[in-house]
Amino acid sequence: MDFVTIDMWTMIFTWLNLIILFLLLKKFLFGPVNKILLARAEEIETAYTTAESAKREAAELRGEYEQQIRSAKDEADGIIKSAVSAAKERSESIVNEAQETAQRIAEKSREQIEIDKKNALREARGDIASMAVDVAEKLIGERISDSADDKLIESIIDKI
Repeated sequence: MDFVTIDMWTMIFTWLNLIILFLLLKKFLFGPVNKILLARAEEIETAYTTAESAKREAAELRGEYEQQIRSAKDEADGIIKSAVSAAKERSESIVNEAQETAQRIAEKSREQIEIDKKNALREARGDIASMAVDVAEKLIGERISDSADDKLIESIIDKI
């Protein structure tokens, strides 16, 4: 039984060694390891905070860019509408000018036709009058006076 005996001094030294070892480990191992773990936890928290702020900033920038895109689209739509409106006005003015020109040409043509008609009628009257005088001279056999010629011509022309 000497083999399984409990020696008090050995136990005291063992406990004392254990306490000293615990204190040494606590001072030299657990302290620095805890500091490293705390520093790492702070780095991770900083990284999360930075990521969150970057995410918020990215969302703000996205909103700004979307607003800029919307305003650019609105501006482009306005430019297109104004260009279409200007083109429409220009086409209407061109059409109006063309219609006015066509009306002027038609009016000039009508006037020229009326003048040509009057000239042709005058020439025809003159020709008919001279033929009528010639016919009348041949029928009567002599020349009648100019005033009588004119009256005769007018009466023949009026009948025609």
